[in-house]
Amino acid sequence: MRRLLVVLSLACVLLSILGSSAVARPGWKRDLDRIMRNKPMGLHVRDEGKTLYSWSAKSKRVPASNQKLLLSMALLDRLEPDTRLATSALGRRVRSGTLRGNLFVIGRGDPTLTSGGSFAGSLPIKPTYLGRLAKKIKASGVRRIAGRVVGAKTHFAHDWWASGWKSSFPSSQVALPAALNLDGNLRRGRHIGNPEFRVAETLTQRLKSIGVRVGGRPKSGAGPPDYARKLVAKVRSPRLAPMMRFMNRKSSNFFAEVLGKLLAVQRSGPPGTIAKGARGIEAWAARYNVRVAAHDASGLSSSNRVSPRGLTRLLGVAQKRPWGKRLRSTLPTGGEGTLENRLHGVRVRAKTGTLDGVSTLSGWVRLRRADSWAEFSIMSRGMSKARAVQIEDRIVRLLRKRARF
Repeated sequence: MRRLLVVLSLACVLLSILGSSAVARPGWKRDLDRIMRNKPMGLHVRDEGKTLYSWSAKSKRVPASNQKLLLSMALLDRLEPDTRLATSALGRRVRSGTLRGNLFVIGRGDPTLTSGGSFAGSLPIKPTYLGRLAKKIKASGVRRIAGRVVGAKTHFAHDWWASGWKSSFPSSQVALPAALNLDGNLRRGRHIGNPEFRVAETLTQRLKSIGVRVGGRPKSGAGPPDYARKLVAKVRSPRLAPMMRFMNRKSSNFFAEVLGKLLAVQRSGPPGTIAKGARGIEAWAARYNVRVAAHDASGLSSSNRVSPRGLTRLLGVAQKRPWGKRLRSTLPTGGEGTLENRLHGVRVRAKTGTLDGVSTLSGWVRLRRADSWAEFSIMSRGMSKARAVQIEDRIVRLLRKRARF
């Protein structure tokens, strides 16, 4: 009898503990539980290095364009936000106004290089004008180029594919990511595979229009020989952070794959490739004990994988870096960019992601009750985009108004 009473007493204590625990669970978490229940979705929220909320957050999921957020962090950990990329004209020494042999144009991955027109007008940042390079060439003393203008196929490989891409993606979703680009490598509405030739052709026209004679027809090809590597002129891209801002706010696949190849070169030297850029993302994440499966930089690959928990951990790392605030500023807030019709008036900075049946939203939300920026990641698969967006926005609004430790 005494033993039975002891057992009953312990049972009562246990029930009391469980009951008080259930009562103590904050209402905002119980509301999130109801939102998340029976959804093919993972959610993780962190603040000041501690987990605020977690639901199916360890499972690896397809990040879609949240991959651009991973790329941004990996690249900013190697290059300063104010880094600018040079496009250079090289050749032999100029004598009496004549450059003997060919003039070589070398790119280092500037995705904004333009001849002007609609592409330049579509950018919210001042691009790099090829006409300015022509003027600088003339200002260096060149009045005649005996040979040709050559667009060099150097620094980046011409690969244009990644595991997990649909066969239509190079024609419909992302232009060729080259080291020497022009007008987004788009011409008459179609992606082109010869941007180096277009640069040479357009620069030749610009030079002739300002009185510089060019002896031969433009072409693309290898870089200059050792005896023709004197710098004649160069132009520089906008700073890296504004280019990332355009990439993240408009979710530009072209900018992402170009900058992914830049990451590849920074990590392991030329030539930059899509696969090497993806390995750079994996390696950076692994430094912080987060396993990422990366196959591209844009997030077009359905084979990419990262967990919501892992992504928020990396966002927490970024938050502590000197470039953390600059990174956050590159992401759209409510009513802006890819959040143009979403989350108006909400203090959020987040990257969207969309593939067939996949929707993601990750970044930072300002917690009103904690007065801090919390990292969050929401990933789903198997829902309509409209339904996923509705749930994502509901979660973010709830976190903004009510979340706290």
